[in-house]
Amino acid sequence: MSLHPAIERVTQRIADRSGRTRGDYLARMDAARETSPARTRLSCGNLAHGFAASGDDKAHLRGTRGANIGIVTAFNDMLSAHQPYEQFPTLIRMAARNAGGSAQVAGGVPAMCDGVTQGQVGMELSLFSRDTIALGTAVALSHDMFDAVLCLGICDKIVPGLLIGALSFGHLPVVMIPGGPMPSGLPNKEKAAVRQRYAEGKATRDELLEAEAASYHAPGTCTFYGTANSNQMMMEAMGLHMPGSAFVHPYTALRDALTVAATEQVLRITALGDDGTSDNYRPMARTVDEKSIVNALVALAATGGSTNHAIHMVAVARAAGILFDWDDLDELSRVTPLLARVYPNGSADVNGFQEAGGTGFVIRELLDAGLMHNDILCVHGGDLRQQTLEPYLDGTQLRWREPPRVTRDPTIVRPVAEPFDSEGGLRRLQGNLGRAVAKISAVAPEFRRITAPAKVFDAQDALLDAFKAGQLEGDFVAVIRGQGPRANGMPELHKLTPTLSLLQDRGQRIALLTDGRMSGASGKVLAAIHVSPEAADAGAIARIRDGDAIRIDADAGTMDALVDINEWNARAPELAPLQPNRTGLGRELFALMRTQVGTAEQGGCSLFVTETP
Repeated sequence: MSLHPAIERVTQRIADRSGRTRGDYLARMDAARETSPARTRLSCGNLAHGFAASGDDKAHLRGTRGANIGIVTAFNDMLSAHQPYEQFPTLIRMAARNAGGSAQVAGGVPAMCDGVTQGQVGMELSLFSRDTIALGTAVALSHDMFDAVLCLGICDKIVPGLLIGALSFGHLPVVMIPGGPMPSGLPNKEKAAVRQRYAEGKATRDELLEAEAASYHAPGTCTFYGTANSNQMMMEAMGLHMPGSAFVHPYTALRDALTVAATEQVLRITALGDDGTSDNYRPMARTVDEKSIVNALVALAATGGSTNHAIHMVAVARAAGILFDWDDLDELSRVTPLLARVYPNGSADVNGFQEAGGTGFVIRELLDAGLMHNDILCVHGGDLRQQTLEPYLDGTQLRWREPPRVTRDPTIVRPVAEPFDSEGGLRRLQGNLGRAVAKISAVAPEFRRITAPAKVFDAQDALLDAFKAGQLEGDFVAVIRGQGPRANGMPELHKLTPTLSLLQDRGQRIALLTDGRMSGASGKVLAAIHVSPEAADAGAIARIRDGDAIRIDADAGTMDALVDINEWNARAPELAPLQPNRTGLGRELFALMRTQVGTAEQGGCSLFVTETP
């Protein structure tokens, strides 16, 4: 199948736009390439410090042959998704020794959970935790002892942060190792019903806690298709996993076998001993390119993935010298059929998605339709077609097989010929309010357009207080501003979802307009999010007043305040004082990031100066 013209056009546009920045990046990475072990360049004192605690690996590390793997881990035992990583380094060290190499935990990075901080003050550190993880990754690898990297991380900001940090060491091969999802718990429909009843005051806190505990109940990622599991789908589409690794449960023999295989493979694709004629060397600088980024965005759209990646993937791409924007995402999404319905866009969780066909089925369908680039440098040594294979154990032997030819459950996964929708549903909106992102894959067609008066709030709790006071009557657009990266770190506003859903179910026509994030968990309510410029940058959202008519049309890709142009231009931006967002729970330590951060469309990143073509 030839490549779809829109995929070809967007990829070429990104490559043309990125010519200088990508060229500069690749030149730096090529200059850093070495064909002898990195540790041999250290002085004796440096090296002795580097292997002093390495026990059985000391002899290997003293020698001048064989690769050493740097493990960067997001392990902690509070968060379900990262708790399984506790024993991975032991398994990796053993597998590396058996393959003639060695492995060391180079460093740990924080793993912050939006599930714990959702609606809390700590959520204001969430986006910046990604940049902190990138910095931690760079610190870990700065010891220059390593010839390859294994990254242990899975959730929302952790995977993008690891990628951004590792791309600064793009001369090294890097394999991402997921931990896998927890088993299915309380069905999502039942959980959502209890949340909504609680929002109405019809369920007690004990009832709500019981439902939540029955949903999030074991080690592994949460099973809804949010940012964490969207990460895993995109890593498969970029060829950064061993094939089919994404949704294999933790603490299983298959999970361990995949971790061993990743260790063995990363040792095969180093630059050591390569005279430049072999294609075994697969540095991250080459595995992450314009084509793999486009593949990730197509996978995101095809599965109804998280809107957070409209920010994260911009930042990841920029770390590799690649420049794309929301126009590119919009065009890709409009030609990508929606092939999966996974909660919150459907009733099934990721375990149901995996059982129905999972990543292999979806990627194969997209490849066959010419909607993905097959010719990318996957870390497993093949092309993207090989990425579609499903892992399984034949006794104790790890093997791979073809994904199912036919979906095992058409209510969850469908072929390109019979999609849930003709497009992925990630839209770029623009108008006199600036630019924003909307996710419409779970929004019914009749709710994708609205013209209604604004109700303006400077915090999500203010909206919830107005709801409790009975002040949210009739049709309206809820405007929540002062939630961008420069204002308060751009927290997710997922806390609003039950209340907004309830209001819509009552028959009101409503929408959300915000410079904050929603993670795609806005679900069935139309939400224009990531509004840029944000209010703290004197963006147009700060000019909106209560009662202004706001029109959002996700189908047309527009959002506007219907205010007389002379009055609109005469208005000064209005924003509540930000002082309460500056201190407490460590927020004072992130002042520099708030000052340096770029816009949402630039990736909301504080680590590098925004490049222009």
